[in-house]
Amino acid sequence: MRGNKKTDKPPNFLIILADDLGYSDIGCFGSEIRTPHLDALARDGARFTDYYAAAACSPTRAMLLSGTDNHIAGVGAMSEARGKYLDLFNVRGYEGHLNHDVAALSEILQDGGYHTLISGKWHLGYTPETNAAARGFAQAFTLLDGQSNHYGWEPQLEDEDWTPFHLRVSPRLYTMNGRKFDVEPNVRNDPRGFYSSDYYTQNMIRWLKKRSGEEREKPFFAYLPFLAPHWPLQCSDLDRDRYEGVYDDGPAALRLKRLERMKKLGIIDEDVQPHDVVAGPASLEWEEMTPYERKCSARAMQCFAGMVDNIDQNVGRIVQYLKESGQFENTVIIFQSDNGAEGADIESLPTMGPDLMRVLRKYYNNSFDNIGHADSYVWYGTRWAQASTAPSRLYKIFTTEGGIRVPFIIHYPGFAPHLQNGALIRSFATVMDICPLFLDLAGIKHPATKDGAFRGRKVAPMRGKSWLPFLTDHKSRPEAYDGIHGREDSYMGWELHGRGALRKGEWKIVRIEAAMGGGDWQLYNIRRDPGEIEDQSEAEPEKKRELLRLWNEYVRESGVVWAPQEEIQSLPADPKPEVDQIFGGDHVEQMRAWMRVRPGEETRRGQVVKGM
Repeated sequence: MRGNKKTDKPPNFLIILADDLGYSDIGCFGSEIRTPHLDALARDGARFTDYYAAAACSPTRAMLLSGTDNHIAGVGAMSEARGKYLDLFNVRGYEGHLNHDVAALSEILQDGGYHTLISGKWHLGYTPETNAAARGFAQAFTLLDGQSNHYGWEPQLEDEDWTPFHLRVSPRLYTMNGRKFDVEPNVRNDPRGFYSSDYYTQNMIRWLKKRSGEEREKPFFAYLPFLAPHWPLQCSDLDRDRYEGVYDDGPAALRLKRLERMKKLGIIDEDVQPHDVVAGPASLEWEEMTPYERKCSARAMQCFAGMVDNIDQNVGRIVQYLKESGQFENTVIIFQSDNGAEGADIESLPTMGPDLMRVLRKYYNNSFDNIGHADSYVWYGTRWAQASTAPSRLYKIFTTEGGIRVPFIIHYPGFAPHLQNGALIRSFATVMDICPLFLDLAGIKHPATKDGAFRGRKVAPMRGKSWLPFLTDHKSRPEAYDGIHGREDSYMGWELHGRGALRKGEWKIVRIEAAMGGGDWQLYNIRRDPGEIEDQSEAEPEKKRELLRLWNEYVRESGVVWAPQEEIQSLPADPKPEVDQIFGGDHVEQMRAWMRVRPGEETRRGQVVKGM
């Protein structure tokens, strides 16, 4: 298939990515937050209820743009974790940026005749050769890091006595086509001034409108990755105050309301059992808070809602442009979150806390009336996050369902009608599938299937699977649990910072630290138990052994340095690694072979945890 039947032109592609948006944070997935434009895309398009990303933002972005596992694409560990992981596991796949062992979707589409644009959060490299402008984007406005003030106000960067907790590599926040770009700080919350979501969208629309004649003849690939609703929770008073009083009953009450809405919408089954809330180290029960603390906590959630509301407004703006310019019908639009809701109690994290709290005291005003402004800096913690991720367990950074299952909408009239028009598609699907789907729609082969090199280098094949046969087959059943990947022929693994999971069919194994309800590997039937409540390890020992064998295969094939979270935390801060130590499991020879580098490269040495 190549394009919409009505136009017979290659389709345009628009990826809209939200940052730390939880599973039920938009209206069509059960939220009370006003999202009419996203709801309209879902009403005329389709929602995937069983769609998976990675457990955190940059690994998901690497998988999205490469079509393969984050460890193969260079983000086996996040760049923010450089001191603990990237220096420790100094091997290929743990560079902390989108490496050149993969071909980026933007590069492939650009070589295939597409006009490629990004406006928003990049988070896949700080250096010129890892900038979006060097990875196939003809126009690239990028936030390099994973986090920033939404109003562009960063007073701490002028403080010579402070090492920014969120900038481990470079003080350059934004770049325009690879060059440093200074946004004008909007300290007064001026609606005409800089605000991340508004600016990213306005910039993207401006580029699309101003395409030259040659560029206008090309189909486009537009990538709009928002920073919102990532903390700090900041939005206009208008967007914040629209939700005045909505959250005064606290996160537990919101959680119950969301669960009921999801049941009515058919997102989850009527008899689903949600996992209990797991409180964070700095988390208090609603009733334990003082009236002022409850008031401020509800105000933080109002700001989060306002940020999601604002995302929807910007989705409406770009959709309106596409309709007015006659491009809407031939544009494949997808919307998703990059991971589960952010549940961190940031003030309790020792790697961030000391610097962060000192900066907040020095520069920011988190009084009730100021929450949401450019000079406020708040987050909402574990309980509000789990109001969003329910019925799943936990939230972002964990390989439990709450960390990796995310909302997903796709809209394109060229698909089979019964798989649009408000369809709920229940088939297992992953973020790695987007790259093969888009290439299939564009009629472009992935360069790993061709002879020779791609842009002077050999690249890894994709691990994702195109949905095109499913989405264009009039006999495909949207309720089919195994409609895309099949029940028996494939599996998917996840690993990030010592937390692992693997899913095959309706079965999933998970390993997280004991302090968060884990310990040894656990086994769940995700179809019957999406909350991961009943560990089936004793009842289904053979199924667990099967999935553990597949886990070992995943470790080998993806180059995972497998060391559980507890063992990583016990490692010395300044390790002196030896090549002949074990990379987890019994895969010494395979891992040694994988570590062999290309001619001319220096040998890389990694710390490897024994005893697994």
